[in-house]
Amino acid sequence: MNFIKIKGAREHNLKNISLNIPRNKFVVFTGVSGSGKSSLVYSTIFTEAQRQYLDSLGTFARRRLAKFSRPDVEEISGISPVIMIDQKRLGRNPRSTVGTATEVYTYLRLLFSRCGKPCIGDSTLFSFNRPSGMCKKCKGLGTVQEVDPHLLLDFDKSLNEGAVRLSFCKPDSRTMNIIKVSERLDFDKKLRDYTKEELDFLLYSPRIVLSSKEQGFIQTFSHEGIAIRLKRYASGTREVSKWSEELMKKFAKSAECTECKGSRLNKRARSVKINGKSIADLVTLELTDLREFIKTVKGPLAEPIVAQIDELLAHLVDIGVGYLSLNQPVRTLSGGESQRVKMAKQLGCDLINLIYILDEPSIGLHQRDIGHLLIIIKKLRDKGNSVLVVEHDPAIIEAADHIIDLGPGAGKNGGEIVFEGSIKELKKSKTITGKYLSKDPTPRKKEYRKASGHIEIKNAKLHNLKNITVNLPIGVFTCVTGVAGSGKSTLINDIFAKQHPEAIVVDQSAVGKSVRSNPMTYTKIFGLVRREFAKATGESESLFSFNSKGACQKCKGVGFQEIEMNFMASVKVTCDVCEGKRYTQGVLKLKYKDRNIHDVLEMTAKTAMNFFESKEIKRRLKVLEDVGLDYLELGQSLDSLSGGEAQRIKLARELHKKGNIYILDEPTTGLHMADIEKLLKLLNKLVENGNTVVVIEHNLDVIKNADWIIDLGPEGGAKGGEVIASGTPLEVSKIKKSYTGQYLRKIV
Repeated sequence: MNFIKIKGAREHNLKNISLNIPRNKFVVFTGVSGSGKSSLVYSTIFTEAQRQYLDSLGTFARRRLAKFSRPDVEEISGISPVIMIDQKRLGRNPRSTVGTATEVYTYLRLLFSRCGKPCIGDSTLFSFNRPSGMCKKCKGLGTVQEVDPHLLLDFDKSLNEGAVRLSFCKPDSRTMNIIKVSERLDFDKKLRDYTKEELDFLLYSPRIVLSSKEQGFIQTFSHEGIAIRLKRYASGTREVSKWSEELMKKFAKSAECTECKGSRLNKRARSVKINGKSIADLVTLELTDLREFIKTVKGPLAEPIVAQIDELLAHLVDIGVGYLSLNQPVRTLSGGESQRVKMAKQLGCDLINLIYILDEPSIGLHQRDIGHLLIIIKKLRDKGNSVLVVEHDPAIIEAADHIIDLGPGAGKNGGEIVFEGSIKELKKSKTITGKYLSKDPTPRKKEYRKASGHIEIKNAKLHNLKNITVNLPIGVFTCVTGVAGSGKSTLINDIFAKQHPEAIVVDQSAVGKSVRSNPMTYTKIFGLVRREFAKATGESESLFSFNSKGACQKCKGVGFQEIEMNFMASVKVTCDVCEGKRYTQGVLKLKYKDRNIHDVLEMTAKTAMNFFESKEIKRRLKVLEDVGLDYLELGQSLDSLSGGEAQRIKLARELHKKGNIYILDEPTTGLHMADIEKLLKLLNKLVENGNTVVVIEHNLDVIKNADWIIDLGPEGGAKGGEVIASGTPLEVSKIKKSYTGQYLRKIV
C-alpha cells in the first residue's frame, strides 16, 4: 500500500476529514496555530498506530505498557509502527547522560575494557551506575548535594515558630514531635542561639532510636537529622522523585565531587588509559573533539568498536549538537536538544517501513543548522521510512515531498484540509500558508528605537560564557541570537533573569495540569463572568463555579468520569447526570442574555468578546485575541495546550503591566507565519507601553524587526560564549563573522 489512508477523522476540531498520505515520503503538515495539525498527526495517526501495535501483544505485556484509547476516526489503513521524536525531555534522572542515552558510552566502556591499559576486565567496571565502577563518595553522580543550613533554617525563629522550612517539619508534625521526645533541644530557643552540638543533632544526626513513656507504655521512634534525610531522598539509585528533586533545588547546593572530579568513576576505572586518555577524560570532551580522538585509536580489537562509536558521533555532530559532551546530564538539555539527540539515535536503526513523526524539529535551531536537519530527515526517508513532520519553518516546508495544509482558521474555524500537494502548487494556492510563502519579504524597519539607558551584565562566565560584558538596552526590543549552544539561555535565563527577579519571564513550561484549569480561570476572567451571572440572576457568584456548590455532584464539576479498564486504556465517560455540562440542572436554568454558564464555557474567546458587555471582560478577552488565542474555548482544559499556546497565555496574563522587563524564550515556537506577524505587533505594543523586551530567538522575521541584536557564538559549546556582534539588524547584517548577520544580509 502506497498511502496511509484516513477516513472520517473527527478528533478534537477535525471536521470528519479524509485523506491519503503518501508513504515513504517526507510529508509536512502545516497551518495556523490551532488548525488541527496535532489532532491529525499525534492524536489520530500516532495514537491509532500505537494502539493497534499494542493490541497485537498479549494481555500480560499490555498490562505493563502505556495504554491508548481509539481515536475518533472511522477508519485508518496503511499504518505501520510509529516512532515519535518529540520535544519531551529525555528524563530527569541525574544518572542519565548524553552518553548513556545515545549508547556511545556503552561502546566506549567496551573499548576501554578491550583495549585500555592496564587491563582490568569487564566493561561494567567502567559503569558509574554499577557499584564496581562508581565513585564511592558521590555514588556515580559526579556531584554531591550539600544541604545549606541557611537555606533550610530560619535562624531568627525557634522550632515552635516554624524555623525549619520543610512541610514535614512543621511545629506539630510527627518529625518535630519525635525530636521533642529526645528532650535534647529547646523548642522555644532561637536557632541562632543553638550550640554546634544542638544544630548537629537537628541536621546531621545518624538514625537513632528514641523512646517515650508518655502514653503509659514504652513507645519507640527513630530520629534522623533532617539534612541527612533530605540527602538520602535525593541520592537513591532509582529515578529521583519530582518532590525530593524540588526540595534539594530549594535547600541544597550542588558541588563537584572532590573524589572523582565530576567523572562519576572510581580510581580503578580512571586509571585505565588509551593513547594517554582515560575514559573520564573523554566524556568531558565536546562530541566534535571526541570524534577526532576516537579516529586515532587503532588495532584489530578496536576497529569494529571505533567504527560504531564514530557512526553514532557523526550523526550527533551532523544534527547540530556536536558542542555537547557525553557526561552532560540529559535533564539539562533543552527540548530541541533532546529531540535532536533522539533523532540522531534513530539514524542507527536498521528497521524499515516505519513512520517517523517529528514535532517542529526546527525549534532551537539557527538558520545555519536547518540544512543539517534536512539531511537527517531525508536520510530517514531514504532508508525506506515515512517521515511526517509538523512544522512552520519555510525552509523545511519548501524541502518537503508533499505538503498538507490545515485550516482555514483555528479552533472551530479550522479542522479542514485546505491544501495537498507540492511546494510549487502551495505557493499558487489561496491558503494563508500559500500566501505567506509566495509574498515578498516584509520590508525592514525604517527606524530603530533609541534606548533610554542600559543594564550591564558584567563579566559573565557561567557555563561556556567567556567572561563577557553585555549592555542590554532599556525601553527597546532586543533579540539575543546565535547558533544552538552559543550561550543565549545562559546569558539571559541563568544570569540576567536571576540578577533581575522583577523581570517577567514568559517560557513554554506547562501552565496547568488540572482538568479544572482553563483560559478563563488562568486569566482571571471567570470571576468577572460569574459576577455578571450573579447580577443577572440574583444568585451567589459561587453557584456559578464548577469547583463549588453549583457543581454536578456525581462528576464533581469535571463533566466526565474516568473508568479503569484493567489492561486496556482507561475510558472517560461523559457524566450521565449533567451530560458533560459540569453543573446541576438548577444552575443550568439560570441565564445571562439567554445563555447559561455552560454555554459561555463552550464559547471561543472571540465569540465571548462580542457576547459580554462588561468593559473589563472585553479588555481581558481582547488580550487573548492579541496573543493569537481567540480561537480557544473558554472552558478548554489548560493541559491540552501546546508549549507555544502555554507561552502566549502566560503573556496574555502579564500584558497589562508597564515599566517592566519582559523575557521571552523562543516565542515563535508553534507559531505559523501569520501568527508571527501578530506576535510582532504584540511585542512592539509592549515596548510602546514603556517596557523593555528581551527575546531569545532564531526566527529571522522576528530578528529583523528588533531594535537591537546581541549575537553570541561563533559556534556552540566551548567554541561559543563570545559576543560576535551587537547593534541594529542593519549593522549586524554587515558583520561577516556573524552567522546571524549572514542570513540577515539577504533580507534587510
